Amino acid sequence: MTSKERAALRAQANPLDALFQIGKGGLTEAVIKQTDEALEARELIKVKILLESAPGTPRETADKLAEATKSEVVQLIGGTVVLYRENPDKDKEKEKKAPAKKAQSKPLSKVKAKKAAEDRRKRIEQAAGKNRRDFNRRQNKSK
Repeated sequence: MTSKERAALRAQANPLDALFQIGKGGLTEAVIKQTDEALEARELIKVKILLESAPGTPRETADKLAEATKSEVVQLIGGTVVLYRENPDKDKEKEKKAPAKKAQSKPLSKVKAKKAAEDRRKRIEQAAGKNRRDFNRRQNKSK
């Protein structure tokens, strides 16, 4: 995994909440199974490792969990681990659900295009004039 891919995954994981907590019980079969199922469904998940009660360091626990679920550790900050595993079946589902492309709109006639350009120019000039008047008012008040 390249650093750019890792950075993109970290950005996607930022708003996510942790799905599981690993505490004094450590890595059990149930935790591994649930994590595996979550990775299959979502591809990217967060897991919280409780620093005070979990056996071993967060790095050791994250590496063991990644190895058991055949995923990759994207990020480890404190006790929060971000795991990623690509699901090829999910890409197929996306292709099936992808909407058909919309037909391209017809280009504007020359008259309509010219009118639209004039309207745009007028709106820009009005906004600039308003900003200029507001600026001048502020300058006059400060004198």
